[in-house]
Amino acid sequence: MIPQRLTRTIDAVARRLGRSSAALHDQVQDFGSDTHPWFLGAEERGNPDTRIAAWTVGNRVTTLVHGKPYFAALADALAVAGDGDLVMFTDWRGDPEQFLTDDGVTVEDALADVAGRGGVVKGMVWRSHIETLGFTGPKNRKLALKLEEAGGEVILDQRVLALGSHHQKFVVIRYRDADRSDLAFVGGIDLARARRDDADHFGDPVSRPFPPEYGEIPAWHDIQVQIEGPAVRDVEDVFRERWEDPAALSRLPWHAIPDAIRGATREPSDLPEQLPASDPAGSCAIQLLRTYPRRRPAYPFATKGERSTARAYAKALRRARRLIYVEDQYLWSVDVAEVFAAALRRAPELRLIIVVPKHLDDDSAITIPSALLGHSAALDVIRDAGADRVLVLDLENDRGIPVYVHSKVCIVDDVWAAVGSDNFNRRSWTHDSELTAAIVDDEKDPREPTDPSGLGDGARVFARDFRLELLREHLGRDVGDDDDLVDPASCFDTVAAHADRLDAWHKNPSGGPRPAGRLRRHDIDVPPVWQQRLASVAYRLFVDPDGRPIGMRFRKKF
Repeated sequence: MIPQRLTRTIDAVARRLGRSSAALHDQVQDFGSDTHPWFLGAEERGNPDTRIAAWTVGNRVTTLVHGKPYFAALADALAVAGDGDLVMFTDWRGDPEQFLTDDGVTVEDALADVAGRGGVVKGMVWRSHIETLGFTGPKNRKLALKLEEAGGEVILDQRVLALGSHHQKFVVIRYRDADRSDLAFVGGIDLARARRDDADHFGDPVSRPFPPEYGEIPAWHDIQVQIEGPAVRDVEDVFRERWEDPAALSRLPWHAIPDAIRGATREPSDLPEQLPASDPAGSCAIQLLRTYPRRRPAYPFATKGERSTARAYAKALRRARRLIYVEDQYLWSVDVAEVFAAALRRAPELRLIIVVPKHLDDDSAITIPSALLGHSAALDVIRDAGADRVLVLDLENDRGIPVYVHSKVCIVDDVWAAVGSDNFNRRSWTHDSELTAAIVDDEKDPREPTDPSGLGDGARVFARDFRLELLREHLGRDVGDDDDLVDPASCFDTVAAHADRLDAWHKNPSGGPRPAGRLRRHDIDVPPVWQQRLASVAYRLFVDPDGRPIGMRFRKKF
């Protein structure tokens, strides 16, 4: 039985696409209202308290690879928002002075101008830990105060576990004018310094302190997606659920007193009445995945927490047969690595490509040994399961300087694609707040192999185009130069050969011109045993904590 809300969406999609409503109903019914082969059913999400849909259909998804294209698209969307429109955003870090455009429009300018034109601007920025620990509390507070002065409302949200964070990074724009398409931007890019890089990877001139290995202006690889269609309202619901949480924004007196002195918002006002879901705009089904820990007082929208991100990856990887492509900032948890290892053991033809940063973005004496400990242990688990079917790579620009990989992407068999804020570590899957969009395009890709997994799903246009877009950039290819990348087997071999050629050139740069491409095999210096033992406690407690209930930890379940 298809729920009434989904039935209305299916009818609208059929009208928009010029297809038979009955045929589209049959297609969705084949999946079953709660048994989509790639998505979690409502019960599988494990959170009956949320109001977001299990998934929606009829969405258009546009990839915005790198901060520069994302910020340009966001600036354009904000520039036409005004009287009666609603802008909502969340951030882990927000820098008011960060440029969105080449002509100098900043984050503060763009959002304040919306409020100045009569638009409603609401924001939630993580309160952040103290600056002496390397965090950005003062900048987040400055953004909140600046936008409050302009007529918006921004709260500093510390409704998290101890040593936890709000890590979601999204923007929702609902326009009063029905002729404008409502938008949601979801992914891993903060409205912050250093993010505005592009495919050339020369870095963002508005930078931030970074380890010296990345050069004076660090290059930054990251991804956001632009969503149009019914899923926009679901992203809005994620915002509304958090905004309406009745718990105190912070119960710490050293937060409350300074807030009172500065006049910062301590109790959020009511949000405007919510508009109906947007009309269908495309062919993509979207499921929103989240992480919330079990908290006291409980989140009203997740009284026992939510770990749908972890559960969705586990479900998707159980279907993996040919190729998993991953980009991630960390990948440093054995618990997470076991999910990938299980997929590799299950499917003997499955290959895994992972792109991670060459170096951490931290030079802390505590964080580096702890993170390297977790990272090396995770890679050992994956390599033990997949051996030569696993490629772990890092990224450099054409000048040979490492590029910091901050993206969080997973593409499985050119069918299921996920882009969000969650990293492949225990913190992101259990402890902090996260938001990821899982995407399955209804449109099948005609290029061979048309059904890589052999399960009858068929390759999908969005997932395959997305994977090829990323690999063309990393391999120095032009659009259309990807015949040897379409098939998962030849793709894996091609990527490995490119990395090997570049590694060989680095060993003997005088032997000829630098080969095309930017991918290199990833090697790390494992800390000595005595340092590993000291770091293990810090790793478990501070660097990669576990937000699951005790019973789940013992059962190693999400």
